[in-house]
Amino acid sequence: MSPIGSVHTALSVNVNKVALVRNTRHLGIPSVTRAAELCLQAGAHGITVHPRPDERHIRWHDVFDLAELLRQWPGREFNIEGNPFHNLLEVAREVKARGLPLHQLTFVPDSVDQFTSDHGWRFPEDASRLKPVIAQARALGVRISLFMDAEADAMAAASAVGADRVELYTEPYAAAYAQGPAAAEVQWRRFAAAAQAALDAGLGVNAGHDLNRDNLTPFLRRVPGVSEVSIGHALIADALELGYTATVRAYLDAIGAAQQG
Repeated sequence: MSPIGSVHTALSVNVNKVALVRNTRHLGIPSVTRAAELCLQAGAHGITVHPRPDERHIRWHDVFDLAELLRQWPGREFNIEGNPFHNLLEVAREVKARGLPLHQLTFVPDSVDQFTSDHGWRFPEDASRLKPVIAQARALGVRISLFMDAEADAMAAASAVGADRVELYTEPYAAAYAQGPAAAEVQWRRFAAAAQAALDAGLGVNAGHDLNRDNLTPFLRRVPGVSEVSIGHALIADALELGYTATVRAYLDAIGAAQQG
């Protein structure tokens, strides 16, 4: 396994699904903070949460509990995802008001009752309303990433509204990869073009949604400049069988394999 600091692409573990299981009972297990701690101990570079307004998985107290945990892990990052027109900025302001670490906000255009994130921001349609909330968020001293479809033509517009990074929505790639090489090739080209356009526009590139141990290495080999992958569902599913430590190390190995070519 590559040591911490030498992996070009950071791994941020989304712990939403741990909270989802916990919320089915009133016993406090499995522990979201313990899951995050084990992932960090295994080498994860950060923790991601997506606290939706209905708190169907991550709850407000989880955000602050995890921020307290991240305070003990300098050099690791805390990323909060969500819709800036729902509760995201309110959560972020409170985290910062308590003097807790918050490194990145990922703006996602999901509806209140949406099952899962399934599309990115649209340009120019969303530009005028995104620009002021990005400015508000950046005033908190955090990095701003926009959840985006892999459309090369939209990347300059994402930069123009003040974003620091984009997170490429990778479900179309994951679905194509499962179909076979021909379908995957189409998506590799599409995502590579989008990532290069983002880099050319001065943006950092993140990626996430349905990435797993099988499709992660080939994705990173073909898509340039990915600074971070945020992985939740597949990683937590793997952890049910392998445990958090072995699972995180397997994903770090998948990232390292991409570096080795």
